Amino acid sequence: MRVLTYCAFLLLILSCRSGNQKSTTVEEPVDSSIVLEAHPSWSPQSNIYEVNLRQYGSNGSFAGFQNELQRLREMGVDILWFMPITPISVKDRKGTLGSYYAVKDYRAVNPEYGNMAEWKQLVEKAHALGFKVITDWVPNHSGADHPWLVAHPDFYKRDSAGNAISAYDWTDTRKLNYDNRELRDSMIAAMKFWVDSSGIDGYRCDVAGEVPTDFWKDCIGTLRKGKELFFLAEADKAELHSAGFDATYGWRVMNVMYGLYPGKTNLKQLDAILDSLEKVLPPSAMRMYYTTNHDENSWNGTEFERFGPGYKAFAVWTQTMYRSIPLIYSGQEEPNRKRLQFFEKDPLKFGKYELAGFYKTLLNERKKSPALATDASFRKIDVGNENALYAFIREKDGHKVAVIINFSRKEEKVVIDDDSLVGEPLNIFMGVREKLAKGHSFNLEPWGYVVLDYDNK
Repeated sequence: MRVLTYCAFLLLILSCRSGNQKSTTVEEPVDSSIVLEAHPSWSPQSNIYEVNLRQYGSNGSFAGFQNELQRLREMGVDILWFMPITPISVKDRKGTLGSYYAVKDYRAVNPEYGNMAEWKQLVEKAHALGFKVITDWVPNHSGADHPWLVAHPDFYKRDSAGNAISAYDWTDTRKLNYDNRELRDSMIAAMKFWVDSSGIDGYRCDVAGEVPTDFWKDCIGTLRKGKELFFLAEADKAELHSAGFDATYGWRVMNVMYGLYPGKTNLKQLDAILDSLEKVLPPSAMRMYYTTNHDENSWNGTEFERFGPGYKAFAVWTQTMYRSIPLIYSGQEEPNRKRLQFFEKDPLKFGKYELAGFYKTLLNERKKSPALATDASFRKIDVGNENALYAFIREKDGHKVAVIINFSRKEEKVVIDDDSLVGEPLNIFMGVREKLAKGHSFNLEPWGYVVLDYDNK
């Protein structure tokens, strides 16, 4: 049973375009009578790979990235999330290349990456290989020289002197005004343009929590007419699920996870925050978990800085946890060990792919076993030292997976006392079947992990 005390000190890290902007959010329970639309049929056992095309080594273009598709598909990647592919404003630009999120034109592609025909070819080839493709959409603000600032000045929030304002310290952007009905219609039309013209499968919506929820309900409902689309909100507001979002960010959970390695948080606090979220999330809501992404890497450090030698243990947790639709960021399979510059060209170096096998094992297990679907059941189990060992059972439709992780710097003894662990499951990383009897025990190394598949079929 999880501990029910609430961890009140947690900060939510709000994603940054021009610095490390932080915010806190208090979630309110959603109306439990609301029935959410079904998620896209391909999403419950899926995963996301974030593509930072600017930094994708020698293949940092639409045409070049086609060379990566087969490799990523063989690794088990399902959904390709491309960071913004739209042109970047020049006015008030930060750095040499500017922020990906300072949009100059919502209906064009960034010439840094290629042209529209090459983008469509990339999407077509990705679809042919079985990928789904989503793009980053920036609805909260545009760049500082977007044509709307002249053609539609009432599309923007303004100060008392009539100047268009920036959100937070993102001085290369101007905040949009959702009190304006025409702006809402124009934004929906621009999003529909990409779905219709290039056949993308959805959006990751930037700073989604700062855009009115009623807009999202109208927008997502309109865009989904006639096509299964996936929507990921860069926000952790539960009400966004009722507006149609399939997944939201797991910021509060991840901030507890970030504290585990340096000892600033503990597993009881992790359970507490998970319990608190169960009270506010609709039953089918997905949460995106990760060990890094474009913001975390650039502004807060790599997964090796954040998790030290435990980086694999934390990755296993994100890939197997209840509700999780897990994320892998560009270069994690290499692995990339540097913070990528946000406003400059700072190419990743590929060639070794030392962690590709590790991620392939996790992604293939998720794809194979319904027990790791976002809606599969979750139950914590006791296997020993509760301050170090985090163990749980996932089950669905007769399929069962057990996960045991040692979140500590010391070797820990694992004891098989729970009847649900008894059997001859497949140890997915070792490739052998374990014989687990009641009372059996074994030692798990510091930051060690075991994933056991009980499906004998």
